[in-house]
Amino acid sequence: MGDIESPDTTRTRQAGFLAFLPSKEFVTSRKGQLLIAEVVVSFIAFVCFVASSAAAFVTAPLIEFLLALFLLFAYSTKINERFKGFQWPLMDFLRCVSASIIYFIISIISVSKYPDGASKAGGVFGFIATIVFAFDFYLIFNDLANFLKQGGESGDEPPADNDSDSDSD
Repeated sequence: MGDIESPDTTRTRQAGFLAFLPSKEFVTSRKGQLLIAEVVVSFIAFVCFVASSAAAFVTAPLIEFLLALFLLFAYSTKINERFKGFQWPLMDFLRCVSASIIYFIISIISVSKYPDGASKAGGVFGFIATIVFAFDFYLIFNDLANFLKQGGESGDEPPADNDSDSDSD
C-alpha cells in the first residue's frame, strides 16, 4: 500500500520538472525561438558528425549545443538578471560569431572532403546552423547598437579622457 502516491506528491514532482522547462513567454519570444533552433540544429549536426567519417568535427557542435542549451536555461529562468557581473549580451554575441565561423568552416570541409552521406548531412546542418547563428548575432548586434544610440541621445556622454599619452608635449 505504500507504493501509491498522493495527488499532491505527483503535482509536486510535475511542478519540479516544469521548473526546468523554459517559460511559454520566453519560448514564444524571438530570442527563445532562436536559442531553440540553435539547440536543435547543433544537436542534429552533432549526431550526423558522430555517425560520419568526419568524426573529428564532433566537438564544435557538441560545445555549441551545450552552450545554447545553457543560455536557453539561463534566459528562461532569468539567471542572467541575478548575475549582473557577466556581460550577457557580449558573451552571447561572441558565442554566436564564433559558432557561425566555426560551423561555416567545418561544413565546407565536411561537404567537400568526406564522401559519406552522414558527413554531407552534417555539413548541410552545419550550413543551416551557420545561418541561424549569424542571424542571432546580427539581431544581438542591432539590439546593442540601438541601446548605445539611445544612451548617446539621452545626454549621458562618456567622460572625457584626460590622459595625454601623445608626444605633443
